[in-house]
Amino acid sequence: MTEQLNARGHGVVMQPGDGPTFWQPVPANGHAEPKLFPGNTNFDGVSLGYQTIAPQSRVREHSHGEQIEMLVCFRGQGRIVLDGVSHDVVPGTTCFAGYDVKHEIINESDDDDLVMMWVITPAGLEEFFETIGQTRTRGDAAPEPFARPESVVAIERDMGMNDTTAN
Repeated sequence: MTEQLNARGHGVVMQPGDGPTFWQPVPANGHAEPKLFPGNTNFDGVSLGYQTIAPQSRVREHSHGEQIEMLVCFRGQGRIVLDGVSHDVVPGTTCFAGYDVKHEIINESDDDDLVMMWVITPAGLEEFFETIGQTRTRGDAAPEPFARPESVVAIERDMGMNDTTAN
């Protein structure tokens, strides 16, 4: 409970260029930008950020056994599949993935990024993006697509993700 007590009287404002950002491996490509997380909020109960999914890319199907995730389409359009049911996403579409709900996010556009805001409780997704990604400098061109770590499934399990495969 110490982490929560450290948040009393503590406020944080993050501007668009603030905070860490990480290039993401295939099949998502794009990048992740954690904005509010225990390292800057002093609160381990929740984290929030943005994930940019490159054209013709996707976030692989997964679930969280001990976390819930809320997603908001911020820019672009695509699809989210929740427990096998496909739904269109456009700016403003909101999604809730409770414990053990399988979800996959797909950007079918040939040209435009799909940007999703994520909120997860308890925190931890920001650590996943850093662990599998590469540090990004804003304004740099995207790198050539790069592979996930060979141990990605083990990393996912260690960080509470379920229902993933190496593909």
